[in-house]
Order: sequence, then structure tokens, then C-alpha cells
Amino acid sequence: MTVDSDSMPTLADGEFQADTQQSGSLGDAVSAYLNRLRGGDMGSLPAILGLVVLFVVFSSLHDNFLTTYNMANLVIQSASICVLAMGLIFVLLLGEIDLSAGVAGGASATITALMLLDYDWTWWMATLAGIAVGAVIGLAIGLLVSLLGIPSFVVTLAFFLALQAVPLKLIGSGGSLRFNNEVLRGLSIKNVPVTAGWIAAVVIVLGFAALSLLRYRSQVAKGLVHQPLSLVIIKIVAMAVVILGITALLSQNRAPNPEIFTIEGIPWVAPVVIVLLLWWTFVLTRTRFGRHLYAVGGNAEAARRAGINVTGMKVAAFVICSSMAAISGLLAASYTGKVSPGSGGGNELLYAVGAAVIGGTSLFGGRGRAINGVIGGLVIATIPNGLGLLNQASYINFLVTGGVLLLAASVDAISRRRRTSSGV
Repeated sequence: MTVDSDSMPTLADGEFQADTQQSGSLGDAVSAYLNRLRGGDMGSLPAILGLVVLFVVFSSLHDNFLTTYNMANLVIQSASICVLAMGLIFVLLLGEIDLSAGVAGGASATITALMLLDYDWTWWMATLAGIAVGAVIGLAIGLLVSLLGIPSFVVTLAFFLALQAVPLKLIGSGGSLRFNNEVLRGLSIKNVPVTAGWIAAVVIVLGFAALSLLRYRSQVAKGLVHQPLSLVIIKIVAMAVVILGITALLSQNRAPNPEIFTIEGIPWVAPVVIVLLLWWTFVLTRTRFGRHLYAVGGNAEAARRAGINVTGMKVAAFVICSSMAAISGLLAASYTGKVSPGSGGGNELLYAVGAAVIGGTSLFGGRGRAINGVIGGLVIATIPNGLGLLNQASYINFLVTGGVLLLAASVDAISRRRRTSSGV
């Protein structure tokens, strides 16, 4: 089959962008980045700047905001939002939406809790059962959307309503299930040993450096376009500063009464989020699946004409989204220590969608990366964290979060208009 080159799907932001950058000096790379910014390709820059502003404002208003104790709490509070946002990015990349992701996580966590309490399953078997429930939910949604052509808004709205019946039926109105398994509950209340945390941090930095340099060497040897070596080294140094700096910060004793007891080390939820981030970044940026996903999100009809299984890609995206929602539900239950009929039915979904959009994922499809969910999740979690320290009323949190989301959506729309006008 012959396919017109004009109909081929166009790669979008974040998928294989490094492969398409021209070789040259560091100055050329900076100029290319500035040109992308002027063309509307802002990526996660607004979210990063917003996070910096929030940190500056809250730290100037309250002395305890930047303490190691509060920073560790911020990591724990943002974990479930970051994971759910990462899952939603796969659906948003296709220009779809999943309104049921939050309650899917609550239903999955309910199944895990029941397996632990009523059937005495091991923690890993119960966890796999909860994730499997999420995957089945995503499979059903994906088939209805891709095969029957029902809009994802309608399908997921129906699942949003129906899935709330699962914990309500299994737990009962007003009831709750304890989520006190030593391992699963420990994700939020226990920390990685300091020595193990330092070893993991050094391994991550060295691994990133080795992979970056090997990839650079391979591209040069094969005559492929590549980033300047100076830019590669700057990225390695920046990664080292962030990883080792966070490790050093969280390795300090942050107990309110350090003379009486000790709290030190990275919370266990952080490695979970990092592993998921690294895995899905690899999937989106270095696999055929990721390339096809961006292609379908950019232009589904062109992708179909190019031989991509659009139906399969949509089903896979919803399965990944609901599976990640199940993991998010488990992390949320680990944080609260219980599962109730209302688990996942509050503002979790809205916060996660907001996190993905604030982080730089486009609501119009085709543009986004896994890191967007983590950055946006930190922004979303920082707002209630800082306002809580300032003893502000709950309605202030809603107003500020809504304003930030509206600002992010406006930036997305303006950036998309600028990309269209510039032909990007």
C-alpha cells in the first residue's frame, strides 16, 4: 500500500524529540529551544515556573514550608495524584478523556483490601488483584469507545456512576475497610533506609549518565543527528543535582522532636513514582508503541492509513489508564489507612486531569509526556499543602486550584494557536 507522505502522522512534543534535533553547538541548541518557545511549544516550562513561584510565596509566608518534614509530606501527598495523572496522559494523548479513573482506583483498592482482610491473601497477590480489576475496567471502556464508537465522555461517565456502586455494595454505607498491611501501608508511613537511598540515588545518576553518553556516542558513530555533547553533560549534571539534592534533604532527621525519635530517609512512595515515571517515559519515547500513540493522537485517520492499529492503541491507552488508576487508588488508601465507599469519588480525578494539563499535556491530543503528570501533580499538591500551613479556609484552596487550572488550559490553547499559525 502506498501512502502519501503528506498524510503521514506527525510526531508530537516529547515522543522522539531528541532524535529530531539538529547537531550543532550549545548555542544552536539554545536558539532552537527559544524558537520552539516562540512557536508555542512550551512543554512543562509554565508548570516549573509556577512551582517555583508557589515555593517562593509559601516559604516567605510560613517558616515551616521548606522544612524537611513538610517536604517529605508533600512527596507523600502528591504521589497518588502524580500516578493517576501519568495514567490519564495516555488517554489525553489520543484526545480522549476518562472520567471514571478516580472511582476505578477506589474500586480496585476495595478489592485489594477485601483480599487482604477477608481472604488473607499476601500483599502482592492482593495488589495484583486490584491492578487486574483496573485493567479489566480499562479494557471494557476501550472496547466500547473504539469498537462501538461511543464518545469516551459518555462511556466513562457511565462507568463513573456505576463503579461507585462497587465499594458501596462491598463495604456498606458509612463503613470502611482498614488498609493496614505492613507493606502497603508502609508505602506512606515508612522510609527507605538512608544508606539504601543513597545507593539508589547514585545508581540512578550513573545509569542516566551512562545511557546518555552511550546514546550520544552511538548517534555520532552512525552519523545521526544528535544533541551537542555540552548539552548532554549539562543534563547529566542537572539530573545529579536534583536527585542527590533531594536524597540529601530527605536523609536528614526530620522528626518534630529529634531528641526523642528519628524520622529520616526517602518515603517509600517516592521510588514507586520514580519507577513508574522511568518506565512510562521509556515506553513513550523509545518504543514503537509510543511512536504510534503520538501518531494516533496527532491524526487518527492518517495513522490508520499508515497501517497503525488505531483500535488497538485506544484500547491499550484505556487499559494503561485504569491500571495506573488502580495503583493510584492503592497509594491513596495507603496514605489514609482505609478504603471507604467514597474512595476515589471526590476531587481525585479533577486534580489528576488538572495535574496533567498544568504539567504541559494538551487537551487536544498528541502532545504530552509522563513527566508532565509528576510536575503537575507537585503543583496541585503544593497548593493545599501551603494553604494548610497558613490555616486558610477550604474554599481558598478550591479557588486557587481552579484558577491555576484555568491558567494552564489558557496557556495550552494559546500555545496550540501559536503552533498552528507558525505551521508547527
